[in-house]
Formats: sequence, C-alpha cells, structure tokens
Amino acid sequence: METTVPGRGADGPGAFAPRRPGRSPALSSGTAKAAARVAAFAVCQAALVAGAGLLITGPAHELWPMTAEDAVVEALVDARTATLTTASTVVSALGDTGTVVGLTLLACLALVLVPRLPLWRETVFLAAAVSLQSAVFLLVTASVDRTRPDVERLDDSPPTSSYTSGHTGAATALYAGLAVLVLSRVRAPWRAPLAALLLLVPLLVGLARLYRGMHHPTDVAGGLVNGSLSLLVVGRAALAGHSWAARPPADAAEIAVAAAERRAAPVRKQAAVIVNPTVTDAATRDRLRLVLTQHGYHDTPFIDTTAQDPGGGQTAGALRAGAELIVVCGGDGTVRTVADALAGTGVPLVLVPCGTGNLLARNLGLPLGPADALAAGLAGEPRTLDLGRIEGDGFSAVHFTAMAGAGLDAAMLEETSDRAKSALGWPAYVLAGAKGLRAPRMRLTVSLDGGPELHRTARMVLIANIGTVQAGAAPVPAARPDDGLLDLAVFDPRGAGGWLRTAGVLLRGGGRPRDAKEPGANGPAPGANGPAPGTGGRGTAGTSRAAGSARGPVEFHTFRRAELSFTRPQPREVDGDPVGPGLRLAAEVRPGALTVLLPARER
Repeated sequence: METTVPGRGADGPGAFAPRRPGRSPALSSGTAKAAARVAAFAVCQAALVAGAGLLITGPAHELWPMTAEDAVVEALVDARTATLTTASTVVSALGDTGTVVGLTLLACLALVLVPRLPLWRETVFLAAAVSLQSAVFLLVTASVDRTRPDVERLDDSPPTSSYTSGHTGAATALYAGLAVLVLSRVRAPWRAPLAALLLLVPLLVGLARLYRGMHHPTDVAGGLVNGSLSLLVVGRAALAGHSWAARPPADAAEIAVAAAERRAAPVRKQAAVIVNPTVTDAATRDRLRLVLTQHGYHDTPFIDTTAQDPGGGQTAGALRAGAELIVVCGGDGTVRTVADALAGTGVPLVLVPCGTGNLLARNLGLPLGPADALAAGLAGEPRTLDLGRIEGDGFSAVHFTAMAGAGLDAAMLEETSDRAKSALGWPAYVLAGAKGLRAPRMRLTVSLDGGPELHRTARMVLIANIGTVQAGAAPVPAARPDDGLLDLAVFDPRGAGGWLRTAGVLLRGGGRPRDAKEPGANGPAPGANGPAPGTGGRGTAGTSRAAGSARGPVEFHTFRRAELSFTRPQPREVDGDPVGPGLRLAAEVRPGALTVLLPARER
C-alpha cells in the first residue's frame, strides 16, 4: 500500500516529479551562462584578430617586421627543392578544410564511443574550438583585405584574404586541442611526446604555407593566435574545473535530494541499487539518487560490485535485508549476475544501462540514458521475462539474460585484454576476432529437446534469449525474451561469399519466418503452450531452417533444452564473460523466471 508524504511542490499541490527525470536547479551546469560568455569572448576574439590585421595592412604597413616579410617568403621560395616541395604538400594538407573536418568528426566519435563513459565535455571542447576558429576566420577575411605574396605560388589562390592563414588556424584548433586532451586525459608515459608532436603540427603547417608562397609571416601568426584563442575561450567554458562551466556546488546532490523529499510523493517499498563502479561515475549516481527520491524511494542504498563478487552476493544480501525492488546499474555482466540471484524470486528488477553493450536493455527498447531508464522503469509495470540456464564442464550452472556461445565470439572476448579494451574500446574485439579467424572450424553434435542428434561444423554457435546486438545487427533475429523458448544459431560461413551472405543475414535481420501462433509481444503468456519436445521449432515442428541454400552459412533452431558436444575444447562465453574452454554446453529455458519493471508501452 502506498502512502503519500504531505507537501507542496513548486508546481502546485500534489506535484512530485519534475518534467525531466533527475533534473534539478541544484544540479544545473550553467550551460546558458557559459554559452553567453563564449559568445561575448568570441566577439572580442574576432575584434582583436581583425584589429591586428587592419593595423598590419594599414598604419604599420611600412614598419618592421612587416617590411621584412617579403624577403622571408622570397628566401623560402629560393630554397625550394623537389623533396621539400613534396613534404610541404603533405604537411599543408594536414590543415586543409576536408582533413580538419574529417579528423575532427573522427576524434569526436572516438571520444563518445571508445571510453566506457563518453567524454562529452571533451567532445564539445574540440568541436566548438574548431568551429569557432572557422567562424572568426571567415569574419576576419571579410574585414581585412590583404593580397597574397607576389611570388610563384604552389597552390591555387582561394578567394579569401591572405590574412589570416586558415590552414594554420584550423590546424592549431584541431591538433593543439588534441594535445590538450592527451595531456589531461591520458596517463601513459608516451603522452608528453605525443602532445609535443601534436603541438608541432600547426607550426609545420604554417611553415609549409610560407614555403608554398600562400601567406606572409604575419598571416601565419594571425592563424596561430586565432586557433589558440579559440581553444582558450572554449576550454574555459567546456572543460571541467574551469569557472565558466558554472559547476554545481559540492553539496548540490544533497540539496536536490532534500528538495525532492519535500515534494509530495508516494512512499515506496524498500529498494537497493547494485552498482558496477567501473562504469558509473559520481555524477550518474547523484542523478539516480535524485530520480529515486522523486519517485518516493528515500535513503536507497547503493551497493558496489567487486571483481571478486560482480553482483550476485550484493543482490542476495539486499534481499536478506528486506529489499523489495532491485535496481541494477552496469553492463551485461552485472545484469547477468544480478538476474541470476533474482531468478524465481519474483522480486522486480529495474535495468539502468551503464556499460558498453547493454543488450537486454536495447532489446527491450529502454532508454540508454541512466536517469531516463531508471525513471521509465520506476513508472512502469512488472513483466516476466525468460532466462536461460546454462552449464558445462568446468563451470557450474548459471543463468543468462542475453546470449551464450562457443567458438569465434567467445574467442574474441577471451583474447581481448583489459588494457586493449581500455585503450581502444569495442574495436579491440574486432582485432581479436581477426586472430580467431585462423582457428580451425569446430565439430559439434547438437541434441534439441531429446530429438535426433545433429552433426555440424561451425565457426561459432550462439544460444540466444534476445535477437539483436549493437549497431542493429541481428545474429538471432527471431529470438524473444518472453516467448518461453531459446534460439540456437550455427554460423558456418565458407569463403568470401559465405561471409558476405552471413553479413547480409546479420544486417537485414534475416532468418526463418516466425510462426503466426508463436508467443511474443502480442501472444500468450511466457512459456504457455510452447512447442512439443523434440520439434526444434517455434510453436510447430519444422520451423527451424538455414538462412541460405542447403544448410547455408547460418542455421537456426528453437528449443527448450539443448545439449552441445564438441570434439575438442572450445572457448565459451556467457553474456559476454568468458567461462573457459570446454567440450560441452547444456542450456535450458526458464520461462518467466525474471520480473522486470518496464514502461506500459513495452507490453
């Protein structure tokens, strides 16, 4: 029974939640104020650079060092050689518009996708600095009319003024910006040499532009100043630790939670949050605590997982302490261990994706933002989902929520070191997978629901409770987490054509047609009236088939219980965690074993 805490919110009696979950004035980052300051200082920057250009082309035109500029350019022209010209072409290209834009986009994507937690401030810093430099450059060239040096020029002359050097300014904003990020975010011993190399690039670009007869020395100096000021202005606003970012006070989270507690909100049952600390930072915890308070869950404990106990022990302890709701905040491995401890208890789970995969959350259509996902779950309704139960030689039975398998995918996970994952992110798995392609095919025997044995060769096999993975790929497209069945996919591509056909199956979600009466989003309750043992089909016998001619490169089956035996030990994994090589896997479905709170629209 829910009771209501008396109170009056800012939106009137009875209001208890802000329009957006986890938002509070106490946690405001001052973005609007910072943007206004950037705009004001950008105007000053443009005025300063343009004023210097008007001074150079006007009253100071006959003064030193402007009177010596032509001699410097002519000396560089006289020193031209075929080797230096080739080198200047390469270096100058580092400041071309296409190169700078392309590298900026790649760097921003890497800052968002590669780290475990996206570096949004650093991404904004780099993108905004390059953009500001370009905007100021266009304004300055429109206001300062300066002809290019009267020498043989190695490039076509663009219509813009010689002042400032756009190549130099863009190179300064990009490469010096990357140097700032390397020095602030990288802890490896090679960070100083790399940063020095990056800082050298704008100077070399400026020298190349002089050598190619495209600019005067003061044009290059203006470009260096423009790029440097852009980094300074944007860095003061975007990077953490600077005053313009208007960071919240140290006790901002406590202020926000206290304010939420004063608002009228239904008092909920006792909850506990199981947190993987390696993928959940302090700011995320603060917003999750605020969302919980906004929904009536007060003083909810946050319990960290450890390398020795990745979630199962913490969940069991929370249940013993009386928790009636568990929130899991982590990646696929954390979700699996928590779900394993909750299997069959009926205690509802709320998924808060904080890892890199988050496969179950993606397949359920949940928001991927932690605060949004928590708010959606707390406002949702209970729904039962299936779990897979798997065991093999060398490891005891455990539950899984997404996928388990053997072969190439397990080898990728097993061969990827923590250091490679930290440095490269998900591309590290791709590199490890390329090594696994040299391994010979596995030979296996498959028995489904007590039916006849199937003898196969394969690169990998997947036992799936869900259908899709990252980037929309669907290795087991018909798998559903609420149909009372598990799916088996056998991948055995041969030659380039086989791999291309396999890629086509993954990308278009191809596979067998689903039976019209199969359980699913609009079908009967999980586990009800499933297929008869031994059919290997979904709802009726004979629905399993290969994706392609004969058995094709990919073959699908459905089952309640499966036995897989390998002729030699194969690498194996469960929900992305390697479990060691072995000769056997046995999996069965546990229909409706896990209760998850999901938004009503997902039902």
